[in-house]
Amino acid sequence: MKKTIATATLAALMGTTAMADGHANDVTLQLQWVTQAQFAGYYAALDQGFYEDEGLNVTILPGGPDIAPPQVLAGGGADVMLNWMPSALAAREAGLPVVNIAQPFVSSGLMLTCWKDTGIESVEDFRGKTIGVWFFGNEYPFLSWMSQEGIPTDGSDDGVTVLRQGFNVDPLLNREADCISTMTYNEFGQVLDAGVSEDELVTFKYEDQGVATLEDGMYVLEDNLEDPVFVDKMERFVRASMAGWRWAEANVDEAAAIIMEYDETGAQSEAAQARMMGEIAKLTQGSTGALDQEAYQRTVDTLLAGGSDPVITAEPVGAFTTAITDAALN
Repeated sequence: MKKTIATATLAALMGTTAMADGHANDVTLQLQWVTQAQFAGYYAALDQGFYEDEGLNVTILPGGPDIAPPQVLAGGGADVMLNWMPSALAAREAGLPVVNIAQPFVSSGLMLTCWKDTGIESVEDFRGKTIGVWFFGNEYPFLSWMSQEGIPTDGSDDGVTVLRQGFNVDPLLNREADCISTMTYNEFGQVLDAGVSEDELVTFKYEDQGVATLEDGMYVLEDNLEDPVFVDKMERFVRASMAGWRWAEANVDEAAAIIMEYDETGAQSEAAQARMMGEIAKLTQGSTGALDQEAYQRTVDTLLAGGSDPVITAEPVGAFTTAITDAALN
């Protein structure tokens, strides 16, 4: 992944600075995944006219399994991307100069969901088990966690076998894995919807394990922050986006209905989106969009604590700025 990002970076930096030279009021946002309530704040800001109130013309690009937001950003396909911080910091170390400008999510929704009948009661019980893990940058928190626990991920009897999990819950339901990666707001509900009782499961939230890393932050290319027109545009974008998040938290059902309007796949159900929005609100509740620097440092420390194979190898420099939120929110 790092090699791919580095290649994309060189291509981007050899050309002109893509999006900063665009229209002063046009913003393209690249989502990390498909249209769903995980991104309700942005769709609410669009639907409720908060972006329009700031004089912005915002285009939201859905993500998907074949879309890597850092590559889209590097190639000039977006002004701003949403990304988990482990992925963003790994990309930055690999040569893509991404900078966190705002952090709407203050808590992590990532967890492992396991069959209770496998005998798993604690993290130590992961040894000898098969665990489903998302890749494409989502694997970093898990690999860092296992390294800190001293549990190999090489498939040995004393370690865990890592199953490259698709973005679904099939490996658990089909008993291909003892545990799978789930989000509190999405896949865990899918497991329950499949007829599994919570009593049959045991969960390990990264937040509870002390290894949570920041998710769903807003990132831009560092060079663009030297352009005052771009900075002004991002200040307005962040302000309107956070207004969208406050509205979505207060209007869960209405936010779910908005998601349904913008979902072009036809794969979502309004009930599932309302449930998701209720869980998402727990992760954004109380956030102003400003980055909590203690949470940032915890994320960095977690990623550095990877033993012989850390996610990042050095303390990042310049990986975030508070200038955008300072101006937008004060």
